[in-house]
Amino acid sequence: MINLDERRRPQPPLAGDETATLLGFLDFQRATFDWKCAGLDAAGLGATVGVSSMTLGGMIKHLAFVEDHWCTQWLYGRDMPPPWDTVDWKADPDWDWHSAAQDSPEQLFALWRDAMARSRALVAEALADGGLEQQARRTPPEHWHSEPPTLRWILVHLIEEYARHNGHADLLRESVDGLTGE
Repeated sequence: MINLDERRRPQPPLAGDETATLLGFLDFQRATFDWKCAGLDAAGLGATVGVSSMTLGGMIKHLAFVEDHWCTQWLYGRDMPPPWDTVDWKADPDWDWHSAAQDSPEQLFALWRDAMARSRALVAEALADGGLEQQARRTPPEHWHSEPPTLRWILVHLIEEYARHNGHADLLRESVDGLTGE
């Protein structure tokens, strides 16, 4: 049974094994991000703070990309699904952030939720097939590490990515309607 807090976020297990703990914290960070963005319209998702051009809409699209990048492309070595498969990343390395302004809130949330669903399915498949020690199938570029990351590393990296952006989301959401985090 999953315990939910007052904001309907799943609580990571206090005495789970390594896999349950990693997946529990990743789902908690995902749910925290969802809470920070929930109920906003396009103007709210497009708000910025100070001199930053960062928006919650851009962050939603970026995190959808991150999910697909690490779980589809790295973990399984598969081609990226749409819309990532047609992006000219050399022309705009931050396309995920910039292009979100043209998407409706419904499109952004659907893209992110679909990417999370793919990630969850691929992680479950990898856990059943080789566990946390399983290495990603994508070969790292020469300037990167000498070997592919493990599923453990990918999960920790996803937790870190969400945790970092949840801090950004706190500031952005507060600027929109005053909602503050914990």
